[in-house]
Amino acid sequence: MTVSRKQRDPRGFALKFYTEEGNWDMTGNNTPVFFIRDPLKFGDFIHTQKRDPQTNLKSPTMMWDFWSLSPESLHQVTILFSDRGTPNGYRHMDGFSSHTFSLINSKNELFYAKWHFKTKQGIKNFFGKQASEMRGIDPDYSQRDLFDHIAKGDFPKWRVCVQIMAEKGAETYHINPFDLTKVWPHGDYPLHEVGELALDRNPENYFAEVEQAAFEPRNIVPGMGWSPDKMLQARLISYPDAHRYRLGVNYDSLPVNKPQCPYHTYNKDGAMRFDGNQGSAVNYEPNSFGGPKQDPAYIERPKMVSGTVARHDHRSDSDYYTQPGNLFRLMPTDARERLIGNIVGSMKGIPQRIQALQIQHFYKADPAYGTGVAKGLGLDIKDIVKGSPKKATAR
Repeated sequence: MTVSRKQRDPRGFALKFYTEEGNWDMTGNNTPVFFIRDPLKFGDFIHTQKRDPQTNLKSPTMMWDFWSLSPESLHQVTILFSDRGTPNGYRHMDGFSSHTFSLINSKNELFYAKWHFKTKQGIKNFFGKQASEMRGIDPDYSQRDLFDHIAKGDFPKWRVCVQIMAEKGAETYHINPFDLTKVWPHGDYPLHEVGELALDRNPENYFAEVEQAAFEPRNIVPGMGWSPDKMLQARLISYPDAHRYRLGVNYDSLPVNKPQCPYHTYNKDGAMRFDGNQGSAVNYEPNSFGGPKQDPAYIERPKMVSGTVARHDHRSDSDYYTQPGNLFRLMPTDARERLIGNIVGSMKGIPQRIQALQIQHFYKADPAYGTGVAKGLGLDIKDIVKGSPKKATAR
């Protein structure tokens, strides 16, 4: 398992399962959604999280400019600025596949699935001020907390659960089941507990077992598959490419990344090859030397498609506000106040036209949400609701 170490940011929640039939990598986050649903916008989003090219400082203006023009981000933004944006250590947060994957049974029937890892330690978060204080007192608090509890035998555990949707059900469900900015309501698709995850050993060498770990969603085992989730499809390509850049072309032969069961690949040569390189064995198929042979059992299950092939229009679904509004209304009053306070603190100092446009999104999710942010920024919500700022259009 690996996790990221930032203050107010989605935490990575990646798991590598060494099964008898190969590796399964669950590359998720501690949130069930993400900021975007079009993979071509990922580079743009990441640019807004980087530092200003002139000041080399983090730029709230860049972040809120992008989010205000990308209303599909509202669900994730609401989670990010809530108490869950600053978890009290890794033991007290949930994990999610976020993406939709698939499971195939022995009858070759496909079901779509979302994975959930529910902490048995209970959700526990820092408030904004507490998180800032801890950052100064012990910036390694989360890492230290996790290591120390495992070392003393207090192993953190998570319930492993899955939401299941029949293949036919996905065709008519009122929510796009492959939209990474939306969740499947548990009332429609409840959690089914299927196991337990326990962290019962610390790494012997952090660099070898954590820094060199490479997770990629294309690593699945028989009975598993992917889905038409466009963000997932992009990650199937981008993750191995990133690993080749970071660790080298033979990254998947490193001890922490290679399967622990017997396995074979076509891979040969490449920088830093550190084993027998398969000797003189052939690495092509078909061949007449007893080498690799295609196994039909591993052919991906076919899927019928129809329609026009064109550039994906990520604006075709304009319901940006229902789920963020529902989330806001589920929060206790004091949690709403902290959410609004965190947002106000981040938005102070950015151009007023960006403030106004983003407040419109909050207001459409829930009037109390928009009104609270406007009040905190000293703006009149009535003037904001009347009209949108000039030159502020979603793209």
